Amino acid sequence: MDQKKFFRKINVNGVEYTIIDINKLEETGLANIKSLPFSIKILVENLLRKLNNFTVLEKDVLSVAGWKKNYDEAVEIPFHPSRVIMQDFTGVPAVVDLVAMRDAVKELSGDPKKINPLIPVDLIIDHSLQIDFFGTDDSLKKNLDNEYKRNFERYSLLKWAKENFTNFRVIPPNSGICHQINLEHLGKVVLSQKIDNQNFAFPDTVVGTDSHTPMINSIGVVGWGVGGIEAEAVMLGQPYYMSIPEVIGVRLHGNLKEGSTASDAVLTLTELLRKHKVVEKFVEYFGSGLKNLSIPDRSTISNMTPEYGATIGFFPVDEKTIQYLKDTGRDQEAALSEAYAKTIGLFYDGKNEPEYTKVIDFDLSIVEPSIAGPSRPQDRIALNSIKNKFNDMLVCNYKRSSSEAVKFEGESGNVGGESTCTLKTKEEYKININGIDTEISDGSVVIASITSCTNTSNPYGMIGAGIIAKNAVKKGLKVPAYVKTSIAPGSKVVHRYLENSGLFPYLESLGFHVAGLGCATCIGNGGALHPDIETTIKEKGLVVASAISGNRNFEARIHPLVKANYLMSPIYVVAFALAGRIDIDFVSDPIGLTPNGEPVFLKDILPDNDNVNSYIQSNVKKEFYETEYEKIFEGDKFWADIKTPQSDTYNWDKDSMYIKRPPYFENFNIKPECPDNIEGARTLLLLGDSVTTDHISPAGSIPEAYPAGQYLKKQGVLKADFSSYGARRGNHEVMMRGTFANIRIKNKLVAPLEGGYTLKFPDKQQSFIFDASIKYKDENLPLIVLGGKEYGTGSSRDWAAKGTKLLGIKAIIAESFERIHRSNLVGMGVLPLIFVENNTWQTLGLDGSELYYIEGIKDITPRKILTIKAVKEKDYSIDFKVMVRLDTEIEVKYFENGGILPFVLRNLLS
Repeated sequence: MDQKKFFRKINVNGVEYTIIDINKLEETGLANIKSLPFSIKILVENLLRKLNNFTVLEKDVLSVAGWKKNYDEAVEIPFHPSRVIMQDFTGVPAVVDLVAMRDAVKELSGDPKKINPLIPVDLIIDHSLQIDFFGTDDSLKKNLDNEYKRNFERYSLLKWAKENFTNFRVIPPNSGICHQINLEHLGKVVLSQKIDNQNFAFPDTVVGTDSHTPMINSIGVVGWGVGGIEAEAVMLGQPYYMSIPEVIGVRLHGNLKEGSTASDAVLTLTELLRKHKVVEKFVEYFGSGLKNLSIPDRSTISNMTPEYGATIGFFPVDEKTIQYLKDTGRDQEAALSEAYAKTIGLFYDGKNEPEYTKVIDFDLSIVEPSIAGPSRPQDRIALNSIKNKFNDMLVCNYKRSSSEAVKFEGESGNVGGESTCTLKTKEEYKININGIDTEISDGSVVIASITSCTNTSNPYGMIGAGIIAKNAVKKGLKVPAYVKTSIAPGSKVVHRYLENSGLFPYLESLGFHVAGLGCATCIGNGGALHPDIETTIKEKGLVVASAISGNRNFEARIHPLVKANYLMSPIYVVAFALAGRIDIDFVSDPIGLTPNGEPVFLKDILPDNDNVNSYIQSNVKKEFYETEYEKIFEGDKFWADIKTPQSDTYNWDKDSMYIKRPPYFENFNIKPECPDNIEGARTLLLLGDSVTTDHISPAGSIPEAYPAGQYLKKQGVLKADFSSYGARRGNHEVMMRGTFANIRIKNKLVAPLEGGYTLKFPDKQQSFIFDASIKYKDENLPLIVLGGKEYGTGSSRDWAAKGTKLLGIKAIIAESFERIHRSNLVGMGVLPLIFVENNTWQTLGLDGSELYYIEGIKDITPRKILTIKAVKEKDYSIDFKVMVRLDTEIEVKYFENGGILPFVLRNLLS
């Protein structure tokens, strides 16, 4: 196949571009291109453009060009993303790995500069903002001061990387959230590059070290979240090896009705698509309803792609995409994108419907105001049902006592508790907040945060929040003193248009001051609550709530003491903040009282569509995007003050508690040792369904009593300076101690106890999981974990796999895995196995006390069936079969090399 035969010229505003015309595959009878899903067409172009008969073969091009609706066996293709996007929580450990690889190359007498990004990488520092201060004009400045003080070592590393790696840019703190910046500025739809004196144009494609990377799908860019380990390999020039996906088409009809927003639509779609089991599939939206969704509305839907389990949530390019590029200051990109998309067949005009694996019809007009919770994004609740839902959950699904944490019955990864359906009268407990006497009880909203790129990227939700605040202030309503309120916009543009609209003073009157620009509460950095609140919650066993406009509400993610967390539109964040309660019926219960004692209902202050849209048209201006993004890489005086040396290798500070050289490449050998069968393994954890990466590797606060806290104390770190697990991901000593250390994880070996504990066999001694793993290591015993469905759901958190590896765990045996975490496990050389024949550890009668023997690993192949012998006491054993979830030949090679990075390093050195 001669690649040049597919070249074609297009002229855009007097500039000639060379493109790869995939339609010539159809003209020559090689494939039926016109009927392909739009997202698959982009993969076809990618492989045809990268065809070199080495990493990309002709058969690879024909495999994806001949896309099938269903695949009985995985068909692997080598995809070459155009760029990589990272955030600092996942980016710091990735940079640490690359720096450690440079050390390894140098120690093997090689050139450290071989370890260098070969494609463009953007790292946005957005995850380290913590809301310590709120509700005042200087909250942003004070939080930023704290952020730099806490993270100076991490930011020094990132600035060193910016100045010593090529193709590596860093967007400094206080700029916004990576996905919103990607949407509003970095994403181009179509890229151009000069090669051999020709301007080549091709689709923008991206992988990111954050699971919400698919937000960029809303403007027709194929991109998704990968583990930091996979991203590093891509940065170093390796293809991203993937299976050709099935594509689920979602045909949109109708329009959102008055009072319903894109936030409500995405929660409804998340609930629906989870039921359709779209995990590891592409989802592509089309249909007549598409024209009724703005790009910000589409971005809200694409952002929560990982919540409904898909790889991407793709919207094809249309006239609204092109207009959005123009509206956000990308006129040149708009012209090229329109011409390219129309030429190659990537422009959606609604005339032809692609073929899909399955089509799901979705009528936008049925969407009603919704929230989701208390701990999973797919658990949608109609807004007007929340009072009954919360009360039913409270009285029927909890066992209550002041000394015992409340247990959610049947919740993600949960052991379950006693069910008592005795109606319990809510009791109010007096607290004093900065001299103000007030009361809290079950159902009190103690956190109300307008946060996360999911919704702060959408002017409708942000302007709507401002209008409801304005209407509330005019009625004389106030937010109760116990509610911690905050706004953390995803870009400075949001700040600009809210200021321009005149709505900011009303938000600030209710305590919604800008606390910073970053992920904040959505990633678990909402900061501490008032001491009286925290003490009362703990002593009285209260089930209090948070109202956030985020995308994740997993257990202990938002705040360790807040057990009921609800996702919603920014408009309803303000409403619940005013009510001060989650258990309110907005139809029959007033949201508050005027100073004259008159009841005010939600309908009295809720803005209508025309009102919101009028504000948007008048205040969201192109010039805001142009002025803010032309200086996005500059940073502030704090960033300028960080000085770093020019050097090929990094000068590790042995006393640093944030950045340490990891052990992955110690005593590195050019020739890999093939993995052996697993003999006599012990079970470290016995887990239920939907164990998340937050359970496995928490991002939030570090408990003093846990191994990571004790380690920091021994190193002389004060409790006040512990920061968070997320911020310390550059220190493997902290992170391995924090693995499986979420205070809400339910290891059934120690049920009903929650937290990072296990039983050490054979003496059944209870200890912290980390401490037990050390004892097993001293005994030279391999370890396994037994799990249920959807193991590893949630964020693309490479430390959930790295920590697993460092604890000595050789294999995870579960009923199913979430896509990114399975890939991360493979990337670290940990074997993912799934039960077959409808077995579970429960049906097999396993209890975690057994010794496990896993044969067939020496000559492992993709999706091989292995036999496991679980030996119980008195020579009684249970034999069962599992499938190896190494899905492709390259994943087998990664596993045999001990992970992706050792494989890449050996290739670079050979």
